[in-house]
Amino acid sequence: MNLDQVKYELQNILSGKSSQSYDSTIQAVTSYLRESKSSSTLVKNELENKAEETKKLLIYAEKNQLTFNKINKANYVSEGAEQQVFIKNKDYVLKLNDAIYYTSWLDYFHNLLLHNYFFADTAYQFLGFYKADEVLYAVVKQPFVEVDEFTDLENVKEFLINNGFKNTRNHDYYHTGLGIILEDLHDENVLTKEKWLYFIDTVFYIKPDIFWNN
Repeated sequence: MNLDQVKYELQNILSGKSSQSYDSTIQAVTSYLRESKSSSTLVKNELENKAEETKKLLIYAEKNQLTFNKINKANYVSEGAEQQVFIKNKDYVLKLNDAIYYTSWLDYFHNLLLHNYFFADTAYQFLGFYKADEVLYAVVKQPFVEVDEFTDLENVKEFLINNGFKNTRNHDYYHTGLGIILEDLHDENVLTKEKWLYFIDTVFYIKPDIFWNN
């Protein structure tokens, strides 16, 4: 793996200069959030910034026909701290995420782009925004993986180490060259089918001073 090339590609993807077809809407949202940030937000705390982002996203969703209202509660499967999961059909699931793991919505959408780059076989397709009980959710579609065995976390660790990530603690990893943190990779977030690993719920963060540094 050419590290400089990978970093260059990722910088272009996160800045909206290149993408796959399923990333175009995600990139449009990230560009909107990035461009709508003003210097005045820098003096506010993270909660105020995120609340401001949420208001802007509601306006953006209405303007760009990204309001999603097609959640069939009968198809509910499960939920964790950050998201609710619904079966869409035998091939896909829908996930509603309120970005609680992220200090900003921009960080959440960066996570989607990073996931789609590293784990294209379980790529997220962003469908729009859903609001319920005054909470805003991003709605994404993802391929459904039918497991045939439990995931051995040693296999996960070996795979990530072979791809330049270091295990920092428990289920968390860090790529020093790229400045990318990857967390929460327990056996419910990485599935196994026919001996292949499928990363379905990832939590990516970037270290800006390293990631954007050429």
